[in-house]
Amino acid sequence: MPRLAPAVKVHLPAMQNPDPSPRRARQKGPLRGTATIPGDKSISQRAIILGGLATGETRITGLLESGDVQSTAGAIRALGATVTRDGPGAWRVTGAKWASPAEPLDFGNSGTGSRLVMGAVAGQGISATFTGDASLRSRPMARVLDPLKAFGATYAGQGAKALMPVTVQGAKTIPAADVTVATASAQVKSALLLAALGATGTSRIAQATLTRDHSEKMLAGFGANITVTPDGAGEVIAIAGPVQLKACAVEVPRDPSSAAFPLVAALIVPGSEITLPNIMLNPRRAGLIETLIEMGGDITISNRRTSGGEAIGDLIVRASKLKGIEVPHDRAPSMIDEYPILAVAAAFATGTTAMRGLEELRVKESDRLEAVARGLTLNGVPHTIAGDDLLVHGMGQDGVPGGGTVPTHMDHRIAMAFLTMGMAAQNPVTVDDVTMIATSFPEYEGLMLNLGADLA
Repeated sequence: MPRLAPAVKVHLPAMQNPDPSPRRARQKGPLRGTATIPGDKSISQRAIILGGLATGETRITGLLESGDVQSTAGAIRALGATVTRDGPGAWRVTGAKWASPAEPLDFGNSGTGSRLVMGAVAGQGISATFTGDASLRSRPMARVLDPLKAFGATYAGQGAKALMPVTVQGAKTIPAADVTVATASAQVKSALLLAALGATGTSRIAQATLTRDHSEKMLAGFGANITVTPDGAGEVIAIAGPVQLKACAVEVPRDPSSAAFPLVAALIVPGSEITLPNIMLNPRRAGLIETLIEMGGDITISNRRTSGGEAIGDLIVRASKLKGIEVPHDRAPSMIDEYPILAVAAAFATGTTAMRGLEELRVKESDRLEAVARGLTLNGVPHTIAGDDLLVHGMGQDGVPGGGTVPTHMDHRIAMAFLTMGMAAQNPVTVDDVTMIATSFPEYEGLMLNLGADLA
């Protein structure tokens, strides 16, 4: 018999919004219509940062105007660049020579923005203090900062994990470096690439597992001399420095990580059919779509095309009877943010869905592996955690009890994942706070209501 992971074995930091806004989702009927997803957060963050480093004016269209991106824009302004909003999604960034800011850079909840800017600060040979909200201050920064020592950077943070507030000091003379990324993290890799921009000579960043390649693509677009060479299951990225980036236009495609929530909702709510236009289909971001199709999801991809170097297409999603599968360890980097919502899809499948190699989930906005397990327990879904693997023992399309109140730990993806569960569970599902959803997907509630969801 599958065991229900006991709540007493789940240990999470006590992070809570002092002014929470709970929300409940329940069954209502089929979801129908077209869902226009906001711009991709990863590309929006990088466009702001690279624009701030570049000579000239970078024009960005389709920018995600979420809390995380706004926090990064504020930090880039504090470092010396000019960042201007012209209208919805339309922004201009005029780069400048960065200077050490007088006040700490407050990144709010943005792990991506803060970690990438740490690398950029190291590459500019300046110093800056980084801080953020309670969630960001609980996340380990040593995993990014220790590799930056190869470029001569030093840092001072809180404890062995270098929690924020943390001060980064770039070297006056930055040496080129050869670094092997020890973990499958696009954030760590990207921080190293940004540090290499200021180094003298060619730096080589090696990774044993392929991760998101948005930084490499965008750096090339901004004029960096960058090459990528396959190396076994991974690759080696060479970047020549020092380099002065040149401004360029950036069109931001729509975010597949945000699309994951209405996509899974349409699969598990009987009778549903929705369209998700202009979704980024970069192979290193499309792991969830691949997995859901393997599970029997009725997902049609049409109008495939390329925009700004990124593959995009339109998704048509219909309600489906899902089956449990084995999700391989090497797929994790291409869907690392989507495991919470995949666990919800797996709860409505028949059979067991095994998700392997989820260690990176433990250093996100919350310990997402434990947060997902807690949410499953509270809603009567049997599952097993074995090390960094999660096995969800599916209960079928009509079998998930629901009825729980899920602690989100200030994590937007936990909140949206379990609201999705409530749309198809036998009983409503409540999450204790939704305010942090604005960090990545401020349009979420309105979009789901327009499709026919019941959120109250």
